[in-house]
Amino acid sequence: MTRPGVTCLLALGCLLAVGGQALADCSDVAGPGVYWRRCLQDGQDLRGVDLTGATLRDASFKRADLTDAILTEIDGRRAKFVSSAMQNVRLDGANLVRADLTSADLKGASLVGVDLTSARLYGADLSRADLTGARLADTDLLKAILAGATWVDGKTICAQDSVGQCHPARPGQSVSEVEPRS
Repeated sequence: MTRPGVTCLLALGCLLAVGGQALADCSDVAGPGVYWRRCLQDGQDLRGVDLTGATLRDASFKRADLTDAILTEIDGRRAKFVSSAMQNVRLDGANLVRADLTSADLKGASLVGVDLTSARLYGADLSRADLTGARLADTDLLKAILAGATWVDGKTICAQDSVGQCHPARPGQSVSEVEPRS
């Protein structure tokens, strides 16, 4: 017998409907379109997962490993990726308004067209990341490493000493000269 407000879907597990909106089943398997709103995924190994179009709003991924993951077109508003490993992650077209990426390792990440309005990237490593078309209004980039990153204009490559802001590399400077020193 089905009670009002409870909907069970075989493929998705049981979801509780509140005011016409489904609540997340945080144990759902990672995959495109997964609904993990307000879920805790702290410390999870999510290397290489495809979460295209997922709802990750208000979710927490602190210290999670999202290396090589595909997070294109996600709704990650106010999500927390604090100290997460996100090397080579694809975040193209993601909504990360007010997200917290403090100390996240985003080396080589693709952030093309990402909305990072009011996001926190304090101390994040964005070395060699692609920020083409990203929206950075009120974004906290304090101590963020931007060495070798492609800036929002899609043309400027940030110099090796770019921390907190992008300093254009000298004309003719090779990418290897822009790499941060270990």
